[in-house]
Order: sequence, then C-alpha cells, then structure tokens
Amino acid sequence: MTTSIAIDREGIAATLDLIRPHIRRTPVVESGGADFGLDASIRLTFKLEMLQHGGSFKARGAFANLLLRPVPAAGVVAASGGNHGVAVSFAAKQRGVPAKIFLPSTTTPVKIDQVKQYGADLVVAGDRYDDALAASQRWAAESGAMPIHAYDQLETILGQGTTGAEFEEQAPDLETILVSVGGGGFIGGIATWYAGRDGGMLRLVGVEPELAPTLTRALAAGEPVDTEGGGIAAGSLAPKRVGRLMFPIAQRHVDRVLLVTDEAILEAQVALWRVLRVVAEPGGAAAFAALLSGRYRPRSGERIGIVICGGNTTAVSFEG
Repeated sequence: MTTSIAIDREGIAATLDLIRPHIRRTPVVESGGADFGLDASIRLTFKLEMLQHGGSFKARGAFANLLLRPVPAAGVVAASGGNHGVAVSFAAKQRGVPAKIFLPSTTTPVKIDQVKQYGADLVVAGDRYDDALAASQRWAAESGAMPIHAYDQLETILGQGTTGAEFEEQAPDLETILVSVGGGGFIGGIATWYAGRDGGMLRLVGVEPELAPTLTRALAAGEPVDTEGGGIAAGSLAPKRVGRLMFPIAQRHVDRVLLVTDEAILEAQVALWRVLRVVAEPGGAAAFAALLSGRYRPRSGERIGIVICGGNTTAVSFEG
C-alpha cells in the first residue's frame, strides 16, 4: 500500500483504523494531585504507552510504515536510540519482514536484548543516534531496504498521532497534555490530532531534559539546529536535531516547551512507581517530571493529561 494521506486529523484517523489490529489500545489511569503532594484540586490522567507492544509508543509508527508503504524484498532498516529499533524489530517480526537495526553504543542493554529477541539483524554503530542513522542510510542505499525513520517520516508521525486519537476518546475533557520530546514525531503527531478537532486545541506542552534541549533550541532559532545531547534520558530524548516535518507543527500548535533536570526525572520515576506502581524509563517519566518539579504550574482545578511514553529500563530500586 502506498501512502496517499496527509499529516492531519483525517490521516491519523485512517492510520488508526489500519494499525488497530496490530497495536494495543493502552489504558489510562486517573489520580488526584494530592496523591503526589500536588494541588489537591487538579486531576491527572496518565496514558500508559509503556504498556504498548515493545514497551513504548513507537510500535504505532513502526506498523504505520509497514502497512502504508510497499516493503521491498530486502526488508526494512532503522536507526534508533533504542525504542524505535525495538518497535521496528517487533513489527517486522509480526509481518514476516527482514529487519536490520542500527543502534549507538549508548543504547541500554535491555533495549539491545529486545531487538535481538525479536530476531532483527543488530549493528552497533557510533556513540550517538546520528552515527547510527548515517550507518543505516548507507545500508539502505547498498541493500535496497526500506528505511523507517524514527521521527522524521510522514508515516511515523501519523502512527504516533494515533496516541492522541485514543487519548481523546478516553479522556475527552483534558485541558493540558504534557508530552516528552525527543526528535518530535510523537508530539508532532499528537499536536496534529488535537489541532484538528472541532472544539479547538487544548494546551500541548513539550518537555525536554535540560541536557538535550533540541526543540527548545530549534524554536529559539526558528528552524531545526544541531544540539548537544546527554543526560539519563539520552537514549530516547537526545537526537542532534528535531525533525523537519514536525517543526512547523510545533511552531503552530505546541504551547511551550519546558526543560527538566535529570534529578527531576529520577524523582518522577520513583513517584510513578510508589503511587501507581508504574515503571517508566527516564524518557517516559520526563513529561511528569515537569509537573512534579514545579516547572509546569497548573491552575486550580486543571485537568491534565500526561503520556508515559516508554518503560524499557533496566532493573532499578524505585523504593530507594
């Protein structure tokens, strides 16, 4: 099947219809602010995407690519900090498609093991995502395999946007949603969904680690620019620059982008475990860190959605 849909609400709805048999409709859980020592009047709704196939929202974009694009006999190739590689490996296995995954040396062991478990051909290339991406592009040119970009691909954004479609059905009265930002395909897809609804768009707030301010720097510069990337969430939230496809979406529809410290992310991981028994990787907990640390200051009575976008982490003693 060849993609003939655009990055808009209708395109996301069509993509959800297509990928629905292959993904999980992840649950939501509600909590009061007082449960986390916050304003008792606010209501929190967590979308648990770490329960998606492969442990993150990335399975949505992976299946969207495999179902919306003609896959050659050479199969598919992807570069990833970890979660996208896991998702493409899983989706390719389900569809009976060969997959070659390029990961940087900084990828956590749990994600490397998952890629191997799903049977993909694994190559470690370089120290950052962009090193792995360059190697994957060379392989695509040599082999004829179809590249599946982690975030800067129309089909990827459409797939990630299906998270927003589900979230709106599950929690239609939200006023604000907090979303972790890496390359931007996830927040770009969710922003596209909510921007297209008849009732107008709610506030969509991006959250980045202070040590990987990729979208923050791009918005300040007026275009995607190279940014340093580090910190505990570097495996999922630290590409060199945000995607060109998502950037104009962010300019128009993302209310603001907040930066959080590594310490705040760790505290959010612990709080999610202690209160909800939810295990989130650092990138998955970053959005909640903005609220818990006070970087995002809610209004009295505000209804806030938080996407816990990934849970692929090694064993951690959250009880401290």
